[in-house]
Amino acid sequence: MGDKAHAHPGAAGRATAADHPASVRNVVLVGHSGSGKTTLVEALALTAGAVNRAGRVEDGGTVSDYDEIEHRQQRSVQVSLVPVDWDGYKINILDTPGYADFVGELRAGLRAADAALFVVSASDGVDGSTRMVWEECAAVGMPRAIVVTHLESARADFEEMTRICAEAFGGDDPDAVLPLYLPLRGPEAPDGHAPVTGLIGLLTQRLFDYASGERKEAEPGPEQRQLIEDARNRLIEGIIAESEDETLMDRYLGGEEIDLKTLVQDLERAVARGTFFPVLAAAPAAEGARQGLGTVELLELVRGGFPTPLERPAPSVTTPDGTARAVEACDPDGPLLAEVVKTASDPYVGRVSLVRVFSGTLRPDATVHVSGHGLTDRGHEDHDVDERIGTLSAPFGKQQRALTHCIAGDLASVAKLNRAETGDTLSAKDDPLLMEPWRMPDPLLPLAIEAHSKADEDKLSQGLGRLVAEDPTMRLEQNPATHQVVLWCLGEAHADVALERLRNRYGVQVDVVPHKVSLRETFAGTSSGRGRHVKQSGGHGQFAICEIEVEPLPNGSGIEFVDKVIGGAVPRQFIPSVEKGVRAQAARGVAAGYPLIDVRVTLRDGKAHSVDSSDAAFQTAGALALREAAADARIHLLEPVAEVSVLVGDDYVGAVMSDLSGRRGRVVGTEQAGGGRTLVRAEVPEIEIGRYAVDLRSISHGTARFDRHYARHEPMPQQIAERIRERTPDS
Repeated sequence: MGDKAHAHPGAAGRATAADHPASVRNVVLVGHSGSGKTTLVEALALTAGAVNRAGRVEDGGTVSDYDEIEHRQQRSVQVSLVPVDWDGYKINILDTPGYADFVGELRAGLRAADAALFVVSASDGVDGSTRMVWEECAAVGMPRAIVVTHLESARADFEEMTRICAEAFGGDDPDAVLPLYLPLRGPEAPDGHAPVTGLIGLLTQRLFDYASGERKEAEPGPEQRQLIEDARNRLIEGIIAESEDETLMDRYLGGEEIDLKTLVQDLERAVARGTFFPVLAAAPAAEGARQGLGTVELLELVRGGFPTPLERPAPSVTTPDGTARAVEACDPDGPLLAEVVKTASDPYVGRVSLVRVFSGTLRPDATVHVSGHGLTDRGHEDHDVDERIGTLSAPFGKQQRALTHCIAGDLASVAKLNRAETGDTLSAKDDPLLMEPWRMPDPLLPLAIEAHSKADEDKLSQGLGRLVAEDPTMRLEQNPATHQVVLWCLGEAHADVALERLRNRYGVQVDVVPHKVSLRETFAGTSSGRGRHVKQSGGHGQFAICEIEVEPLPNGSGIEFVDKVIGGAVPRQFIPSVEKGVRAQAARGVAAGYPLIDVRVTLRDGKAHSVDSSDAAFQTAGALALREAAADARIHLLEPVAEVSVLVGDDYVGAVMSDLSGRRGRVVGTEQAGGGRTLVRAEVPEIEIGRYAVDLRSISHGTARFDRHYARHEPMPQQIAERIRERTPDS
């Protein structure tokens, strides 16, 4: 770190295999959509010599266009890895999407990284979703730093942005969030805006001028020294407060000049421990320039201040049968333990898996064991198989650069793991292991689809299987009640990407259809019905008469059939036939075509013929009796009701509760959840929350999240039920 000048490595842009975990840094970029993460990645790669002056990867392609969907949509939709060499260190930069629909990709990046770089725009501030990710990182003690972008904006105010970051991220200790550099502005342009041309290092009191496109170090003038005095003193006090040397603060307050080397070492230790969060500034290089403003400083911070993979605790590991297993943290010579953090499909290579190695060393052509958690609730097959590793490579844009090996602590792309899915564990075939999965958001936006043609129908199942294998935040449901194929997504953009991948990557055209909820029917009161099926048309006839009584039962009772026939009016062998007919009609519905539930059907009487009665005749009579009973009764249309829990900032509680009431919801309780948030619990009809994942984001400005669980079916209001019956052809 330490504001020093830097000499670029000779083999610029060549991602080589790391030989020791201490020389690896894994950092994930986090920030809202439009904050400039991908532009920053390109600037860092340019500074590290990984791209040429035109911003192109040396081997062809661009840094950020690996996925054609990203190119068309002009935004990141998946986590991508850009490895760069800096001062003999391999820095794996993980660029994550900023849009909330792709939070699963963000969590994959957090899983693969050892530190996080939060990117905030000087013109947009800090949004609620970024604050929530910061809290997640804080909960696990992940080291963090902040970089302010878009300094070229006319509205950019670095000092104000630093204050906002301290307020948003500092919690009870805003002095733990302080700048290491102050931007230096050049002469005012004709429009009155003074561009940022350099940085002043607060610790070294050196000036770093980027105006020429190359980082040049100089001595600041008296005015600039005066400008940084207060900020410098506050930074030194903030660093000393985190020092392990308890005498340092007394010595500093007593007037002693603290050695620069000591300050830098204490700063690096505090950053690596996750107790101090430096703020830096960055801007992309001008056209034709080689270095973007602040990029050298950022790379030095990552190299010197962020932890090595050796400092990350070992993950929780078991054998596939659930037996706990201890694994040494990040030992290249230990048992193989790696995780698939991202799965993608390449039209030429096939399936490509991005893998983080936690122990041991991964080598090409080795046979490994692949074990998964069997996310059957999301449409994933359970698996526990051996597979052969294909080539190992370091990805960069569309290029894949071959690697000879990948040691513990490093990341690599693995080709042709045909069964491995995102979240799966790779281990030695004779020593299979299973890592505890990371927490994934539950997809709550339903997308009902149908194959567009018979040809698409033949390919749909395989295409959907590949889709959910790549993205564990997507859930595939084949609903037996509504007979619909449903993709559960995180939001509309997530759904759009799924449809585009089905169409362009797997050649499957689908139609989106209205999503159905599983409605039911029941009797509101007791009713009787008589089923008469008598036909005499020459030859063998049909004769069956039965009389039934139907009464409602409590929620969850299902269909209960009771035989109370006296005197053999219905022969014993035909009583199961009546029940079969009743149950078949109940499954078809009696009013609007939805299954009948929660009733007791009592067979009380009937008549039979010694020759013409049969199993089929009494089945038909049972069905007719149930339909007649329904015709003389009031039938309730039942709708599923969900238990909904919404975690929302206190500022939006009123708006959320009002919206839930407007959806015919009943708020059943609220409780404080800490951090200025409230948990709102409500019961809401499922038909009213089909798009709640989208609507809640709008209501809460992206700061709320919710989950839902089926509670029960209950009667639908009469006016709504009538509208549904009117739309039902057979009602």
